[in-house]
This record gives sequence, structure tokens and C-alpha cells, in this order.
Amino acid sequence: MIGGRPQLTDPFEIGGVRIANRVLLAPLAGIGNWFVRLQAKRHGAGLAVSEMVSSFALHYRNERTLRDLLRIHPDEHPVSLQLFGHDPEVMRSGAATAAAAGADLIDINMGCPVPKVRKTGAGAQLLRDPELALALARAAADGSGLPVTVKLRSGVEAGDTSGFDLAIRLAEEAGVAALAFHPRAATKGHKGQPDYALTRRLAERVEVPVIVSGGLADAEAARRAYEESGAAAVMIARGSLGNPWVFEELTGRRRVPPPRPEVVAELLWVIDRAEEHLGAERAGRYLRKFYPWYTARLEAPPELVDELQRSADLPRARELVASLGRPLVAA
Repeated sequence: MIGGRPQLTDPFEIGGVRIANRVLLAPLAGIGNWFVRLQAKRHGAGLAVSEMVSSFALHYRNERTLRDLLRIHPDEHPVSLQLFGHDPEVMRSGAATAAAAGADLIDINMGCPVPKVRKTGAGAQLLRDPELALALARAAADGSGLPVTVKLRSGVEAGDTSGFDLAIRLAEEAGVAALAFHPRAATKGHKGQPDYALTRRLAERVEVPVIVSGGLADAEAARRAYEESGAAAVMIARGSLGNPWVFEELTGRRRVPPPRPEVVAELLWVIDRAEEHLGAERAGRYLRKFYPWYTARLEAPPELVDELQRSADLPRARELVASLGRPLVAA
């Protein structure tokens, strides 16, 4: 701590759960499974939050959800499982299932701007129904017996502060243990400059930790947001895609970019874990979203990237990736 302001490397607590530092992995829809969270932890993240999981799928014991989305690796604790939904009793049940799976924290998504989520009454739509939002937070705490956090936007539309107002009520009336605050309207998506001054107002108003999210594309942006927002921690989302080294940068473990062989080794690790998670056939398709993040960093030839994207054959994918670690030969 310097001058009374904690450093990103300082530990803090969320509802009594000790977090080793103030650099967190955000929930990443369709991406944040156990090995992505484990990767973030390997590179220094103090906490990783799962991709959002349907409370209804947990309540009704959907086999694929239970198998794929509730898997927790022993080395990733503490871990937070994020749930979404619009029914308090279903949320209570889903949170109980998440706790039984080994979660240390339960997070509730009240910020997803995607229309198909909002039209069910979940995600950012909850900003328009604060009483339901409060009921969901209470139900999750009751069902899980764990600290509950909420991730939310500042509002639904530009100029709307319904999320800011709800965040205060969640802390003061529902007893949530922390708030992950993305200070952009849901309708803005990832466009426009986040209002970190609004985050600072929230951090000064509530007693629980406020975690700033949004616009943290790299380590420099994360440090700037941390200072401008007065938040207790930063939550990295898209800035971590293909760049787990951002957690090392922010926790002082790295000062220079990783060399090519290290990037290649990391992508090979991802391929291995995806196969372990999904089996070879499903992993071959699933990994197509991961390859561009790493191949861009490696400046891979377009024809190699194209073959990776078209192929679902993991041995061939490993061969292509490994070739990128060899010294480049001038034509």
C-alpha cells in the first residue's frame, strides 16, 4: 500500500474469502470454463469467475451444463460461479447446486446486454426490476450459504443510472459481498468510454468492495481504470483473450512480452486442456475461437490460420502450432 491506496498486488477479501491480489478474470460467455480460469490463475489472477450458467439449467439438472460448466479444477480456488436467471426459487436451487460443485463465491449476472438473455427478464433487464434483482441476490445467498456478488452495468440506456442505484440497494439491502461494476450502458455494449468517475462515486458510497470492469483492453488501461475509479480491484475480460500474460504484467511478474516459444507452448497447453475437457471431436470445433487470439500475437501466415480455422483435427492443429515456434526464415 502506497499513500493509503492498496496496490494491485495487495490481497483483499470478498465476504470473508481471501483473494490473493486485486486482478480478476471476468466471466466470459462461452469461454470461461475451468481451464480458461485455471490459465488465468496460473498467470497470476487472484480470482477467476466462470462463464454465466443458467440457474434454470442447474435447477432442472441439465446433463451438459452439470458436466461442462460446473467442473472446477482443484488448483483454481478460490473460484466464483456466475449464474443468471429471473426466478428467485430457481436461483436458490441453482446456487445450492453451484455450491455443492465446489464454488467459493456465487456471482449473479445483472449486466448481460444480449437481447436473448434480456428478453427472459435476466441480465441487464433486471436493472428495470430492482425488487426482483434484490430477491434473486437474497435467494442465491440463502440457497448456497456462500458470499454472493453481482456484476452489473451502470444502466440500460445512455444517461440511465438504474444500475448505479441498484448497486447501492444490493449492498445495503440484499447484503451482497461485492459489486463488479461496468460503467457503460447495456445498449452501448463495449463501445464508448466507461464512466470511471461513476464507479468512484459507487465505491465511495458502499461499504463492500467495488470491482471495476469495462474498457480494460491491456495492462496500461487496467492500471488507469484502477486509479481513476477508486475501485478495490480490476476485472479483465476481453483483454485476457490470448493474453493470459496480462495478469503477470499487472501483478509485477512480467515486464516484457512473452517470446514466440512461450506463446506457442501456451496455445499447445490450451489445446491439450480443451481435449481433456470436451474430447477430441468437440474440442476441435471449440478451439476455432481461440486460435486467432494467439496466431495474431505470433503473426502467423494467413494460410496457416485459415487451415487451423477449417480443421477439427487436433494432431494437425498441434503440428501447425508447433511450427510457429521455430525460427522464422527469410524468403
